[in-house]
Amino acid sequence: MERGGKPRRVSRRAILKAGALLGGGTLLSGCERVISETTERLGLAIPAHIAVGSSTDIDPVFHLLSRAAYAPWPGDVARVRAQGIENWIDEQLEPESIDDSLCDMRSRRFETISMRPGDCYEFKDEALRNDITRHTLLKAIYSKRQLFEVMVAFWTDHLNINLEKGDCIYLKASDDRDVVRKHALGNFKDLIRASALSPAMLVYLDGKENKREKNTDIPNENYARELLELHTLGVNGGYTQKDVFEAARCLTGWRLHQRGEFAKGSVYFDKTFHDDGEKIVLGKTITAGGGDKDIDALIEIVTAHPSTARYVAGKLVRFFVSDEPPPSLVERVAKVFSAERCEIKPMVRMILTSKEFSENRGNKFKRPFRFIVSSLRLLGADTFAKSGLTEYLSRMGHGPFQYPTPDGYPEEMSPWLGTLLWRWNFALALSFNELDSVTLHLDALRKALTSDREPKVTADLLIRYLCGRTSRASEVAALKAFQQPDKSDPNTAGTETHLNELLGLVIASPAFQRF
Repeated sequence: MERGGKPRRVSRRAILKAGALLGGGTLLSGCERVISETTERLGLAIPAHIAVGSSTDIDPVFHLLSRAAYAPWPGDVARVRAQGIENWIDEQLEPESIDDSLCDMRSRRFETISMRPGDCYEFKDEALRNDITRHTLLKAIYSKRQLFEVMVAFWTDHLNINLEKGDCIYLKASDDRDVVRKHALGNFKDLIRASALSPAMLVYLDGKENKREKNTDIPNENYARELLELHTLGVNGGYTQKDVFEAARCLTGWRLHQRGEFAKGSVYFDKTFHDDGEKIVLGKTITAGGGDKDIDALIEIVTAHPSTARYVAGKLVRFFVSDEPPPSLVERVAKVFSAERCEIKPMVRMILTSKEFSENRGNKFKRPFRFIVSSLRLLGADTFAKSGLTEYLSRMGHGPFQYPTPDGYPEEMSPWLGTLLWRWNFALALSFNELDSVTLHLDALRKALTSDREPKVTADLLIRYLCGRTSRASEVAALKAFQQPDKSDPNTAGTETHLNELLGLVIASPAFQRF
């Protein structure tokens, strides 16, 4: 990192040069090794020293990097403290200004991620599922655009699409790229419009079946209902069944090409299937004859409604601050939503710089995806997210893009309590370096954490590093009760810390499950 806290931009020439020094002529079978060594040489490494806090409260920078990122990478807390919290937030809100070439070296290897929807029909379902899952994991683990990746996860749930329904598996990669990622820190109205005409969404919520050739035809209301209930106003947003029906009329006529000269899976408007009469949605009249512009009129009405501002603000505050969102903060964020004409960045900035955000530390429960990614980031893991890792997500019930209903994976704690056994198994397998395609450099981590003043890795030291605060007596006692004595040396049995075991126990502990 350069002086002033700005990230050093890594040029393509530097990457190629480092790759050559490390054996750039290696055959494809050694490509992953070359990428690992190259990215480590260029910055993705454990620093020589990691300073840990000594406060009983969670460190404010650690808290920020646990919520607005997936967790600190080794050394991040010190870098952000030197940079300043607000400077870091402002930088993260402009993700295109952050060089992410080291992450790209790992994540750009999946060809189906960048393909047009029609091209993905040439691939097997398993390959498509594997590519988008691994790509999502690697972005979350290694991207320097951490706030952007966190917002991608938020909108992915908000606009949930299940890979397993119909042709969604062939269409979701373009939805992730052209809808969620394109608009994750952009404008909410643009995001909703892009989602409404996403091929994947048209399949998932049956929009492509929504047609009305004559007045006696009943439009398909599936997408219109979720647009009002889940995507904009919220279930208590004040809409009626008549509003759902009228919204569905506005959305008639949008179809997907299935064959012929046009790319399979591409969207088009068929006016013969559109209800072109007058509609009234939420008390607003949409005049007859609007054709394909009816969708724009509808989205303008629903995104400008006061209930949408409160609903989106409430979900964002719940996501970043507390499962019980502070009403005063929700109201302030809702006002920003309206005043800034649906811009997302001002809302996120207000939340992350609020008193409520700072005060609500350690009160949220990690969902499996965050639990796994935070473990890997804090330990500076080297991985390419193969099946040995992704299977744990499936076992914990949090496979990306696999939630069956439109409301997306739950945010609250109770639905995830059944995953604890698999979390413990993951923690121990990870700490003993037994996960396929995941490598930990524990000797480097041990050296970085210890010093003349603290020559050994203790339970308290690991909790301070992994949880951002000092340990409690009850936590240390519980860890000691589960530890197995090191019998390799009778003179130190029961006193020496076994790093692998202790690390696994801390990651499996309740302290690490919260953030």
